[in-house]
Amino acid sequence: MQNNSCKPFKPLLLASSFSDKSFRYTFIAWWLAGAFIHTLAVYQYRQDITLALEDSLVSNILLAASCLLITNNMQYYLPRHEKYWYVLIISLGLSGCCLLLSKYLLFWLTGIHSDYALFLRQSTGLRFALDFLMIGCMAMFSLLWYTQQEQAQTAKRQSDAERLAREAELFKLRQQLQPHFLFNSLNSISALTGAQPEKARHMIQQLSDFLRGTLRKEEHAWVSLQEELDHLQLYLEIEKVRFGHRLQTSIQCSETACSQRLPALLLQPVVENAIKFGLYDTTEAVVISLEAIVQHKQLLITISNPFDPDTAAASTGTGFGLSSIQRRLFLLFARTDLLQTSAIGNHFITTLTIPQPA
Repeated sequence: MQNNSCKPFKPLLLASSFSDKSFRYTFIAWWLAGAFIHTLAVYQYRQDITLALEDSLVSNILLAASCLLITNNMQYYLPRHEKYWYVLIISLGLSGCCLLLSKYLLFWLTGIHSDYALFLRQSTGLRFALDFLMIGCMAMFSLLWYTQQEQAQTAKRQSDAERLAREAELFKLRQQLQPHFLFNSLNSISALTGAQPEKARHMIQQLSDFLRGTLRKEEHAWVSLQEELDHLQLYLEIEKVRFGHRLQTSIQCSETACSQRLPALLLQPVVENAIKFGLYDTTEAVVISLEAIVQHKQLLITISNPFDPDTAAASTGTGFGLSSIQRRLFLLFARTDLLQTSAIGNHFITTLTIPQPA
C-alpha cells in the first residue's frame, strides 16, 4: 500500500504575470506601439522603409524576449529588499546583451561598411539607454507583481491557519461542555437507579436522544432557533427528571425569531448555568425563562433565573458555561459585547445577541 504521507512537499508557485489576460493584451499593445515608433524614427532618419522595418523588428523582438526572460525569472526567484541591486545588475546585463546581439544581426543583414552601419554606431548610446529603461521598467513591474502575489498567498495561508485555529478552539469548547453535562446526568441516573429505577431508565433514554442529537448537530455550524429549542427541550426533560417539580420553564419565541439562525449548541450551556444558580441553593420551585425577539436585524435571546443574593455568586461572575459561550461568540463574530449579564433584584439575566447575515 502506498503511503501518501511520504510524498515530497511541493511549494506553491507564484502566478505568472502573463496568466493575466489584461496584462498580455497590454504587453502586446505596448510592443506594437514601440515597434511602430521605432520604425518611424529610423525611417525619418534613413528614408528607407526596408531598413527601418528590419531595425525595428530585430531590436524589438530581442527587447521583448529580454523582458519575457526577466519576468519569467522573477516567477522563480524574487529578490528581497536587501537584494534590489539584483534588479539593477540583471537589467544592465540584459540591456548590454540585447544591444550587442541586435547590432550583430543588423550588421549581418545590412553590411558592416554601409551608411546604415555608421548610424548604428552613432545611436549605440541611445539604444542602450532605451533598452535599459524598458527592461528596468519591466523588472520593476515584475517585482511589484510577484510581491503582491506572494503577499496574497501569505495572507491566504495566514487566514486559513487562523480559521483552522478558530474551528479547533470552537470544537474544543463544545467538547468541554459535553462531559460537564454528561457527568451531572450520570450522577443523577446513579442516584435514581436504586430508589426510582423507572425514572432512571427514562432518563437514560432521554440522555441517549440528547447525545444523538448533539452528534448530528456537530455537522452543522448554524441552525434555526426552532431547531435549537427542540434540542434544548431534550436537555430540559433530562433536568426535570433530576429536579422534578422544582424546575419549571417558560419559553417565549415569536414566529419571526424562531426562523432566525444561530450557532448550534449555543443555548444549552446558558440554560445549564441558569439552572445551576437558580436551583442548587433552594428547595422551592424555580422558573427559568427564555425569551427570543428580533431587533435591528439581530436575534436577542434573554434567559432569566432567580437566585438568592446571600448564597449565590451569579451576579459577580460567569462560570465555565458562560465564559465558553462568550469566547465562542468572539471567535465567530470578533465582538466581545454579544453576551451580557446583569442582576436585577433577585433575578440573574443573560442576554445573547446574534447578528444575522444580510
